[in-house]
Amino acid sequence: MDAELHQYLFTGCHTHILMGGQSITGISGLLKKQLPVRQFAALKASKKEQKDPKKENLKPKSERKTDLNRHKPYGLTAWEPIDDVYRIQYYPKTLHDIETAIDLLKKFQQLDFTYPKQPVYIDLRLDMKLEKKKKVDPFVNIVQLPYAFTTTINTVMVFTENPEEAAVAQKHGADSVGGTELIQKILDDEIQADFYVSVPDMVSKLVPLKNKLRKKFPKSKRGSVGHNIPEMIQVFKTGHEYMVERDCYILSKIGTLDMPREHITANVATIIKDVCTQRPLSFGPFVERAIICSATSESLLFKVEPFLPQIMEDNEEENQNVNN
Repeated sequence: MDAELHQYLFTGCHTHILMGGQSITGISGLLKKQLPVRQFAALKASKKEQKDPKKENLKPKSERKTDLNRHKPYGLTAWEPIDDVYRIQYYPKTLHDIETAIDLLKKFQQLDFTYPKQPVYIDLRLDMKLEKKKKVDPFVNIVQLPYAFTTTINTVMVFTENPEEAAVAQKHGADSVGGTELIQKILDDEIQADFYVSVPDMVSKLVPLKNKLRKKFPKSKRGSVGHNIPEMIQVFKTGHEYMVERDCYILSKIGTLDMPREHITANVATIIKDVCTQRPLSFGPFVERAIICSATSESLLFKVEPFLPQIMEDNEEENQNVNN
């Protein structure tokens, strides 16, 4: 009987302590005093974890990847593989000359037994920054490649209300010619074309087509607005169009794999040269990275520096003499 009573009293006291009873004031008071100390310690620890970037003498990440003085690149196994068979994710990507890259694409096609006339693409990443917070607006342009790789001819529609200009346009191969009467037909998808050109007097009357045509709407910057109708028709019928996508990338077809290496190289040089005209040379290289690939092959990095325009030293010397 005494043992059962002792057990009952011990259990009740234990429960009373866990429930925060008022009889044992020493323990509850001690817990209340310790709570602020724990909060202060946690805040103090978080301050220690914060690092001052000014006091750290570390190299930027961009320099880490290109620091050739290291025995191996950051996060990789070595600068170059020793064996001829290796896992590519453990080594830096090889930067090829454009001629070497094209030869490799042709070799990949032979080894994989893929279509020999498959298209070849280039992927360019652009530095769109200008002074302060300004950037180059995404653009669309058309260029005449030195070596054509397609037999299809683009369709061109000419906007003009002058009967003489309309006759000239039809004579030089325009697919459609007309004035404001074509607007509703285009909105209803009754007629369409690959490119639209216009004389300057008609541009203000074509405003209802802006949302419909979007980037194909005639603009003077693209060369689709002017008085020289035969030249515009020739350019847009045989020209090659490229555009900036995803803010700073250009993916464009530049040939087929069965073309000679020299022809593909010339087409690459033409596109890069035209792209670099969209930003002043004083801001530095416009093209940051260049990749070439075919429809079924892996992507290969190639050196873009030989294709970038250079500021002539003679012009720099003249400018210095003028300043002096």
